[in-house]
Amino acid sequence: MGIVGKAKNAAEDAVGKVKETVGDITGNDDLKAEGKKDQGVSGVKKVGENIKDKLK
Repeated sequence: MGIVGKAKNAAEDAVGKVKETVGDITGNDDLKAEGKKDQGVSGVKKVGENIKDKLK
């Protein structure tokens, strides 16, 4: 994954953290869960990037 993909992944993680925080503050469990999901997806992508980079 190139630098653009890594930046998009980092942005997705940041948005997930914001969603989780806002959901926690407002008591919106759905938004909080969505934020955690976004962070999880971002984490999986990062692991995939790391594996791909090591194979190069």
